[in-house]
Amino acid sequence: MSANGSMRPTQVSAARRRTVIDALRRGAVPESGLDLLATGLGRFEAAVDAELEAVASGASAFKAVRGEYGSGKTFFTRWLGERAKRRNFAVAEMQISETETPLHKLETVYRRLTERLTTPSFPPSALRPVVDAWFYALEEDALADGATEENLPQKVEKLLVARLAEVSRHAPSFAAALRGYRAALAEGDEATAAAVLAWLGGQPHVAAAARRAAGVRGDLDHFGAFGFLQGLLTVLKDSGHAGLFVVLDEVETLQRVRSDARDKALNALRQLIDEVHSGRFPGLYLVITGTPAFYDGQQGVQRLTPLAQRLATDFTTDPRFDNPRAVQVRLPGFTQESLIGLGVTIRDLYAAGAEAPERISEVVDDAYVADLARAVGGALGGKVGVAPRLFLKKLVGDVLDRVDQFDDFDPRQHYKLTVASSELTDVERNLAASVTASASADDIELDL
Repeated sequence: MSANGSMRPTQVSAARRRTVIDALRRGAVPESGLDLLATGLGRFEAAVDAELEAVASGASAFKAVRGEYGSGKTFFTRWLGERAKRRNFAVAEMQISETETPLHKLETVYRRLTERLTTPSFPPSALRPVVDAWFYALEEDALADGATEENLPQKVEKLLVARLAEVSRHAPSFAAALRGYRAALAEGDEATAAAVLAWLGGQPHVAAAARRAAGVRGDLDHFGAFGFLQGLLTVLKDSGHAGLFVVLDEVETLQRVRSDARDKALNALRQLIDEVHSGRFPGLYLVITGTPAFYDGQQGVQRLTPLAQRLATDFTTDPRFDNPRAVQVRLPGFTQESLIGLGVTIRDLYAAGAEAPERISEVVDDAYVADLARAVGGALGGKVGVAPRLFLKKLVGDVLDRVDQFDDFDPRQHYKLTVASSELTDVERNLAASVTASASADDIELDL
């Protein structure tokens, strides 16, 4: 532990270190290795792990994550996703937006889910490997049950019907598409097999010939999406996965869409939550993220009373006593102390892969990390809660990289923090503008 309580990473592979450092240098949240950066999340671990275990045993769970811009919602959900992957969950993360992923069109949400589906072994889209693994598992089960090479196709078909019996009640075309995919592969028709699998993933405009070959018609609609999600969960479970962890990020964007689309989206969210709690989706862990304004404001959740009732959580008490098992959890955001601790952790992680780690630790000591954290926070109007992204970007790209490459570089002498508008998010830009606006007249230089 460092003086301010941050864990110093040890025994980290070069690949994991590089993945994390490269993402921070770009000002992005790393796709993996988040356990190396996690600070202050320990209080959620026990509750989340218990929920993941329950979902892996056939339950389903829903969680709403609440936090201001910059409080780490995306980091938190990816951290959860990594914990889920370690338990052999499939994971899908998507951002809700009016143009790309409108929440009131669940068929589009399902399509984005299959496009971004990842497993511990396969990157997105892992739909085809999952389906192939499922058919392999069916064949293994059929052989274990005494099937011969001659009657194996019939035995597999019988198992397929049995495993998808419940799904076929709601979405018979899901099972039909799986049969069509397998038949096309057996005939060596790769083009048809790929087209049928695309249709199974919710893709529109699949060739009519491929749909006819599989015995399905039309495109997936809003109501059919529930049945297809149910089918995907069955396939994942039977192919050896513990479940499916899904994140709907930035749901607060619903506040900016047309009122009719917003009402439909809120109702779709209410319906989805009800289906999760009803037990229709065993093996599903669904997470949404949003700002306090979305959960509490009249343009968000409060616009639909039944949804507000389902997400109601008491946040009037001291944040120390927040219930991590509640349907809605609050991310408190960064303090100056926790931001400095994170900076020291990143400094140590970087140094572990540097050619001269002692020099990194000596030149960029804890005191300098604290000074840089305060400077970045000051450039954003003192709003430390939204400073982590920019702070880590500056620390890695402007300071640590230079110290590592130039023996005579001293950030206290040769570096002055500069913040260009083009490198800021909208929220950061607004805060930076407020600092400029509050400057006194004596601070303005005039070219006379």
